[in-house]
Amino acid sequence: MANANPSRTQRPSRRASSSAPSLPVVSAVEQVDTSYLQTLLGYNARRAALTIIEGFLERMAEFGLRPVDFSVMSVIQHNPGVTSRQLCAALNLLPPNLVGLIQSLETRGLIHRLPHPTDGRAVGLHPTPEGAALMQKAEQAATDLEEARSARLTAAQRKTLLELLQKIYL
Repeated sequence: MANANPSRTQRPSRRASSSAPSLPVVSAVEQVDTSYLQTLLGYNARRAALTIIEGFLERMAEFGLRPVDFSVMSVIQHNPGVTSRQLCAALNLLPPNLVGLIQSLETRGLIHRLPHPTDGRAVGLHPTPEGAALMQKAEQAATDLEEARSARLTAAQRKTLLELLQKIYL
């Protein structure tokens, strides 16, 4: 009798046959080998970043800052009068993503906008006294965290690591 539904496939019989392939030998892994992954720059950079980011998120929560908020506030703190265009270029941000972030920081009273001294179309971003005080504490917390998480490096090794990482993206 013909199959009523021709698009339906039949399962093979589970009967044992002498020509059935044998199953591979199964072994337990005592120690996971990640030696190949450890040769990859991206893998190592990501693992190092995750080690720091976990603590960073916890510490910045105290200040109500996400990593991008921290980065934007740090650039504004160290470059009073920086424009949104300059911020986007420095931090590799898309302008639409920065608009809401700037509004949020302004609403929180951490920054204010002032006319640019030479470009009538531009607006400079400045930290408020509250924003400057917050960033002083937040940057110290970030520095303390990074020093703790990189304690196995010498000062020279840490400096070299920073220089090498920056050669990749700068």
